[in-house]
Amino acid sequence: MSSTTGADVLTQGTGYGVVLGIGFVFAIIMMGLSTLQNRYTTYKISTSEEFNTASRSVKPGLIASGIVSAWTWAATLLQSSTVTYEYGLCAGYYYAAGATIQIFVMAILAVRVKQIAPYCHTFLEIIHARYGNTAHFMFATFGLVVNLIVSSMLLLGGSAVVNAFTGMNIYAANFLIPLGVCIYVILGGLRATFLCDYSHTLILMILIFYFFFWTYTRADLIGGFEGMYNLLQQASIERPVAGNQDGSYLTLKSNYGLTFMIIQITGGFGTVMLDQGYWQRAIASEAKTAVRAYLMGGIAWFAVPLTFSSIMGLAAVALANSPSFPYPGGLTAAEINAGLAAPAGVVTLLGSGGAAAMLILLFMAVTSAASSEMIATSSILTFDLYQIHFKPDVRENQSLPRTHIDGDIQASPESLIRVSHIMVAVWALVMSSVASLWIGIGVSLNWLFLFSGTLFTGAVGPVIFSVVWRQQTKEAAISGALGGVVVGIIAWLTVAKMYYGELTIATTGLMYPNLAGNLGACCSGAIISAVVTLIKPDNEFDWSATKRINPRAREMDRRQATLPDSASGSGSDSPVEKEKQEGATADVASAIDDITIDTPAEEYAELQKSLRVATWASLTLTFIVLFLIPIPMFLSHYVFSLNFFRGWIIICVMWLFVAAGITSVLPLWESRAAIKDIFLGMVRDMFGGAAQKSAIETSNTDA
Repeated sequence: MSSTTGADVLTQGTGYGVVLGIGFVFAIIMMGLSTLQNRYTTYKISTSEEFNTASRSVKPGLIASGIVSAWTWAATLLQSSTVTYEYGLCAGYYYAAGATIQIFVMAILAVRVKQIAPYCHTFLEIIHARYGNTAHFMFATFGLVVNLIVSSMLLLGGSAVVNAFTGMNIYAANFLIPLGVCIYVILGGLRATFLCDYSHTLILMILIFYFFFWTYTRADLIGGFEGMYNLLQQASIERPVAGNQDGSYLTLKSNYGLTFMIIQITGGFGTVMLDQGYWQRAIASEAKTAVRAYLMGGIAWFAVPLTFSSIMGLAAVALANSPSFPYPGGLTAAEINAGLAAPAGVVTLLGSGGAAAMLILLFMAVTSAASSEMIATSSILTFDLYQIHFKPDVRENQSLPRTHIDGDIQASPESLIRVSHIMVAVWALVMSSVASLWIGIGVSLNWLFLFSGTLFTGAVGPVIFSVVWRQQTKEAAISGALGGVVVGIIAWLTVAKMYYGELTIATTGLMYPNLAGNLGACCSGAIISAVVTLIKPDNEFDWSATKRINPRAREMDRRQATLPDSASGSGSDSPVEKEKQEGATADVASAIDDITIDTPAEEYAELQKSLRVATWASLTLTFIVLFLIPIPMFLSHYVFSLNFFRGWIIICVMWLFVAAGITSVLPLWESRAAIKDIFLGMVRDMFGGAAQKSAIETSNTDA
């Protein structure tokens, strides 16, 4: 499958221009931002702590924007519209609800990370500190598999749409899309991904608003809210949806839609809990605001698939029989699996201009999520493989023996930053190659999206227990993860064979086999781990090993705290800026052996309060989006009236306005002081430099 024909409304030159041009524009912008950051702030991207953790100082608005950006894949826009095309309006809601609760749960885990491992770089370092090398290698494999599947899914969706709109070679798109992303991530590190996440999310919001107002207020083919409602009613008569109340596209009573949500919940837990990109944001956030960041991020992200699918997914349903529809007679199974419902709706409504806007929108989604995957994978390969296992560096303290002490004899800052850069580039090549492999063997975005959870969600329970349950043992973690995979694959294949009589790509990609596989893997992994732990719990573990992770950063913070206020407040004395100098002299041995590693009582009390808030808020929001809203409407078999449909769409777009405020306005407000400092610094450099030059010239003239 090298191409997807039917909607070639733009030239190949446009495709190459968007893929290469916008990518390199962002790379150039990132060069400028990195220069300003290095020149006018205390955060230097040449240090490993800043490159990989953004110095653990990012404010909640920017974290929330980064969460929305990282969780808005090509699949978010394409798959939510595809399932809406298949199952109706309910599917957009079920997509959003099924993938939001994981972010709420991450709010709880973000606080736990701050409590038990405040200086870690990755969640896998916690696994290593608790369970040693064997478990660490196994869970690192799970983490890399998740990153690989997510990264390749990003490219599968993005390249399919670029090919469909422009005719650009789909394999070329797979390799060229990550190129610009790779460059700006290498130039700016994690903070660069946050800044580009912000700009990508801003463009995303603007374009979704554009699509909404055009579709529901300007498009003659639709005819406003009433016209859309009537077209969907007609579609229900001509193409009734199996399993929906009265075959309607305007109901939450959808058997397949609800099944899809369950798959989305279980698979989503795997792609969040095992993806270092989401832990990276917890690590990068300020301890006191981590909960707020994740809760706001979840609330904001919910609006993206909900609103977008209610625009372009429904437009594709309503206009499938229109002469302007680029795929006569509606989408085929192959076109549905490629995620082309939303592109078809855009082209029908807006022609080549809409295609260009959709291309930019998807490019923003693909590249912003890809940048998160690159920096996350780079962190795993750098800190969990290179630093811990392959080349521990003892130059920090020559008196230390060349032995392994809790995995914390670290490589030098110079080698860490160099390896991080190399791994970003390597991952860009790997993700492109794997995406091309999927296309070559005929695996679609839809198939991969539904199946992927079967492969790795068995490890979700053990990973969560590793952070919240002191008594979980190494044996429980390993057996739970592996047992979950085995149960999931057996259930997946068994149901496919029993229901459909054969095992093919087509039958294994259907809804019920993937429901069995995802549920079997996720539930059995947690159950096995819990049972093994309860049989023989670890009553000795006290989190001290995880609190000792990354002694260099802890020692540097401790030294910084002892400096006079005047010194600590200056840019030249920041712990990040002085990483190379202080890191070379930090007494790592004393940091490892120091028993005073517990969090100060006042800070611990604040974290405990945040944990309670996160737990109750997450449970409440989860109950609302998973039960309070959809279940009564499902059980009542309610089919939307015109007024209810109008109110539903208006609430969706109002929610999107709230999301835009969180992701686009709040980060600017929080960063107003830093923006002011950079601006004043630039003014001083420009006018101060000119004044100094004038003074020198005057002095020379007088002489």
